[in-house]
Amino acid sequence: QVQLVESGGGLVQAGGSLRLSCVASGLTFSNYAMGWFRQAPGKEREFVARISWNVVYTDSVKGRFTISRDNAKNTVYLQMNSLKPEDTAGYYCAASGKSYSSTDPPGYDYWGQGTQVTVSS
Repeated sequence: QVQLVESGGGLVQAGGSLRLSCVASGLTFSNYAMGWFRQAPGKEREFVARISWNVVYTDSVKGRFTISRDNAKNTVYLQMNSLKPEDTAGYYCAASGKSYSSTDPPGYDYWGQGTQVTVSS
């Protein structure tokens, strides 16, 4: 059974930093591209970042967020700096075994339960 478990969310002031972690089990981690998505209340789930053989970011987080992975620990990270109130959302990690690179939710096979990030102004 595949499990993705996120941690590291919380409440932070604007300009602050958080580091999210996602530990995967039940899959061969190194074979999967890993992504981070976020969803704010009343909005659709949106792509944040992806890491496979390369990294991809949505424009709104470029220069502020960094995605990384440690295959030995089956873990993907999202370092979030210079946080803004508009970054407030539930953050979800996801694993994709697809042969093509995707920034859309249907391109991912497994999802975590999410961790809440709240940025106060």
